[in-house]
Amino acid sequence: MGELHCGFLPRHLPSLLLFVSAVFGPSLGTELSFVTCGSVVKLLNLKHNVRLHSHDVRYGSGSGQQSVTGVTAVEDSNSYWSVRGTSDAFCFRGTPVKCGQTIRLTHVNTGRNLHSHYFTSPLSSNQEVSAFGEEGEGDHLDEWTVQCGGSVWKREEAVRFRHKATDALLSVTGEQYGRPIHGQREVHAMSGPSQHSLWKAMEGVFMKPSENPAGSQDHSHPHTEF
Repeated sequence: MGELHCGFLPRHLPSLLLFVSAVFGPSLGTELSFVTCGSVVKLLNLKHNVRLHSHDVRYGSGSGQQSVTGVTAVEDSNSYWSVRGTSDAFCFRGTPVKCGQTIRLTHVNTGRNLHSHYFTSPLSSNQEVSAFGEEGEGDHLDEWTVQCGGSVWKREEAVRFRHKATDALLSVTGEQYGRPIHGQREVHAMSGPSQHSLWKAMEGVFMKPSENPAGSQDHSHPHTEF
């Protein structure tokens, strides 16, 4: 499974994840103590105990783009996000994500990127967070900087995600939606750091670093970015 080449997001990836779980179990890559490029993870908001989630349901106001929420369910496949580089900086498969590095988080089941802009979020009137793009391609508003305390993003560490373009932090403050997504929490972005903006990597498939002496930067294979 370390040989996934994903400069694009194949539509069969959800089935592939199920195959990985069935064959290898939840222990695949669990010996890694850090998050790597190409990993597919769930992100838990530590304050509200909800996982970052999306689905093919659009906001009825604001941008009208695909909604992003927080859910308490642990096993929902709509909470998987792939860790990718930006259009300007590749994130080579298996490379540890550095503190201060800018990444994209792409929703596995729909191929849209975690996104923000100056639209107002529907419940709390903070900054809207949505999922945007097609097949993993979007724009510069999909870029988030990982804020953590050391040199790399450690899996046991609480981290923050700062939206590069607007300088706001990915957050949850507890507001709940009604139908058709009853009980799901609003995810939005806020200007200041707080307990509401702390996240931790949880379940997923963590790609191991390359065993090649030159690392994973093999330019003869241009699609090594996930």
